[in-house]
Amino acid sequence: MKFATEEELAGHHAATVRGAIEGIIGGLAISLPASFYLQRNWASYRRLPPHLKALGVILVVGPTYAIQAERRGVEFDKSTWTGAGKAELDREERVAESRWQALDAKAKLKEWAIQNQYKVILGSWAASMALAGAIVMRNRYQSTPQKVVQARMWAQGLTIGVLIAAGVLTHTQRQQQHDNRTVDHSWVHILEEQEKEEREKQQELKLHQLSPAPAPSA
Repeated sequence: MKFATEEELAGHHAATVRGAIEGIIGGLAISLPASFYLQRNWASYRRLPPHLKALGVILVVGPTYAIQAERRGVEFDKSTWTGAGKAELDREERVAESRWQALDAKAKLKEWAIQNQYKVILGSWAASMALAGAIVMRNRYQSTPQKVVQARMWAQGLTIGVLIAAGVLTHTQRQQQHDNRTVDHSWVHILEEQEKEEREKQQELKLHQLSPAPAPSA
């Protein structure tokens, strides 16, 4: 088992921080121009309280921050793998890619939704919130406080729906893992790779020993 060194831990931390900064910048690059555009062109948006406008920005920045930070951390972890461990990861990646290519469009969509369930749930919730807010704010017969209360009621209902959807997707993922469970034989492939590396090292050592020594200079 390989333990991370201090340099690797520091590198992982730096990569995660870099990803977090990239995610925040990317989220702000999307949410702030959108907020400014709505502020200039939509009267209903201008009547919203500042904290609801800030919430809209947070709903965009939060996911981009978390996703990009995790992505950079995983990329750094993969870059530190060498030898038999890296060969096994590459083999598993090729197997997963072959399995993905063999799926039809419907199976790919289902597989993608299960693997990215939190992104799908959060994105659906944010989109539903935006749609509900747009519908509520178009009502000309309600005051702004009444619209805020109604928007909060929509938020509570959508949150319950998101929790139900999360439960369904989690159950589906567990059922799929149960149906497709296999015995992990990755240790066998790692041992084979280690033996291969050892044989290659021994061959290089023999070739080095058999190579003629350079003639002494006159």
